[in-house]
Amino acid sequence: MKYFGLIVFLLFGFRGYTQQTDYVDFKTAKITIGLIPDSSTVTGMVNYQFKILKPVDSIFIDAINMEFKNVSLNNETISFSNDGKKVWLKHDFKNDSSYQLSFNYKANPKKAMYFIDWENENGNKQIWTQGQGKYTSNWLPSIDDMTDKIEFDLTITFDKHYEVIANGKLTNRENNESTITWQYNMKQPMSSYLVALAIGRYNKKTEYSKSSIPLEMFFYPEDSLKVEPTYRYTKRIFDFLEEEIGVQYPWQNYKQVPVKDFLYAGMENTSTTIFSDGFLIDSIAFIDKNYVNVNAHELAHQWFGDLVTEKSGTHHWLQEGFATYYALLAEREIFGQDYYYWKLYEYVQELLQQDEAEQGASVLNPKASSLTFYKHGAWALHVLREYVGEVNFKKAIKAYLEAYQFKNVETEDFIMVVEKASGKDLKGFTELWLKNEQFPYTEALNSLKQSKFIQEYLLVDCEDDVLRCKDYLTSEMSDEVKIKIIEQVPELVTIEIFNNNLKVRQAIAKFITKIPMELKEAYESLLHDKSYITIEMALYNLWNNFPENKVEYLKRSRDVMGFNDKNVRMLWLALTLNTPEFEFENNQKYFEELRNYTNINYDFETRQKAFQYLNMIQACDAICKDNLNQATKHHNWQFSKYAKEMLNQINN
Repeated sequence: MKYFGLIVFLLFGFRGYTQQTDYVDFKTAKITIGLIPDSSTVTGMVNYQFKILKPVDSIFIDAINMEFKNVSLNNETISFSNDGKKVWLKHDFKNDSSYQLSFNYKANPKKAMYFIDWENENGNKQIWTQGQGKYTSNWLPSIDDMTDKIEFDLTITFDKHYEVIANGKLTNRENNESTITWQYNMKQPMSSYLVALAIGRYNKKTEYSKSSIPLEMFFYPEDSLKVEPTYRYTKRIFDFLEEEIGVQYPWQNYKQVPVKDFLYAGMENTSTTIFSDGFLIDSIAFIDKNYVNVNAHELAHQWFGDLVTEKSGTHHWLQEGFATYYALLAEREIFGQDYYYWKLYEYVQELLQQDEAEQGASVLNPKASSLTFYKHGAWALHVLREYVGEVNFKKAIKAYLEAYQFKNVETEDFIMVVEKASGKDLKGFTELWLKNEQFPYTEALNSLKQSKFIQEYLLVDCEDDVLRCKDYLTSEMSDEVKIKIIEQVPELVTIEIFNNNLKVRQAIAKFITKIPMELKEAYESLLHDKSYITIEMALYNLWNNFPENKVEYLKRSRDVMGFNDKNVRMLWLALTLNTPEFEFENNQKYFEELRNYTNINYDFETRQKAFQYLNMIQACDAICKDNLNQATKHHNWQFSKYAKEMLNQINN
């Protein structure tokens, strides 16, 4: 029995590992889950229904380091082999026959399911998942192959004081003595990497789309004042995308859940987007850091990625390029045409820098960068729409989604649909925009020049005409033009230039770091702007330029916290600790506050900022080092890497 797994692998492994979907079609999964947060354990019972497409001697389920028992096929016990990565079932599976597989399992996932703050008495206790392509098998025995789409229904029992959120519609909520059992139903199939759950203390706000889809927006109970700015435009984005795409939203409802220490900005789990709670913002933060783009991007994925899914990484742009493009269209609907072209222009600059660094790649290269998949892919769609015309483009998108709904696609599938809808040959487009390793900068620039706003921006060059640029700063020219001028020739800024809106004033704070005395009073007004970025930069520059007024600047800004990462507050603390004439008697209290931000009560972005300031002022004491050592074990690899490097630097 102990050699069974090896025999199965030798006989059937190559076929199974690469093309099991040619032989088996998993249809449904009924999953019952229990979670033990103190030991980071998940236990469950799973019932799979599947159909055999061709005779085969064995099948497998992906399962990373799990324990199994009560494994049965059609209600009869079956032998199985568990190699720590897959569970193998050997049986004489008959062609065109349906089977039922059931089992109990137990796992302590090292990735894909995260138990947050359960060791921390005062923490924001949560459990959430992040599949990202193929990792769901770390917490749920499933099929990593994204071409096998399954209808997943989850039943989860957990402590009654917590909200439990998962894919699909909540069909039952059963109160037990100390727990609640939540039953979620999906009506349509999806790839396993999109299976998700989130558990935490939440309230929610619900709105309804024009098409009557419930839009459930979750938030922490203490953050009720952040709901409107965080979820601003959500219904408008949803209604716009349904109309623009031309295909009805394909799932029963749409939920958005913020979580602590998320690995990315957001993730488009089917019907249940999980996103970083760093996007929970107040009304002041909205101008500089808002959720609008991520909101629209993850929603667009519900069609492009969830409804229609790539067959492999070669076609990843069909998900990320589309989501980026449609998010940009949604932002155009909200912020206007100039905003749309400005973002496209920014994408061009990023892609050009990538090419100059010799890091560019074809959109069809599975090892291409995220920048290529997302922004080069979005540009390809922008140009394709121009080439085939808006009517044909929208007709093609609708036909593409309807033809391949709940299926998997390659780029050629999409191209063929567009060619049929438009009657145009796309060979040239494919070669230039999809296969070319260099971004087509010249063609992109020609497209951008259709915008008078971009034409105006490109014509401004202060090296050729400084006097004209000075006039532009007090004209009706766009903010982007004025920011460009301030960056190029900051000495042109006069008191009058401060009479501009927030973004231009922010550019003054950013690019004028040596403040002339004649601008001192006007510059001080930046401390009162409705922008945490402006306040942060202005505070530091004023403190640094006018030492005789340090105390006054610290008094003015003492109550400003800033973004969720407390950017303004931490700068204030660091400056205060370096201003002996200001409340010296409170130095220990302020130091302890700054140091406290490094502990596990806070999200990793806040902690990293606190570590940076303590390192900068050379004040990382034993407690700070203990927190730094704990951070080296954090699940976010970038944060843990930073902690390891800083710890090594301090110790050496």
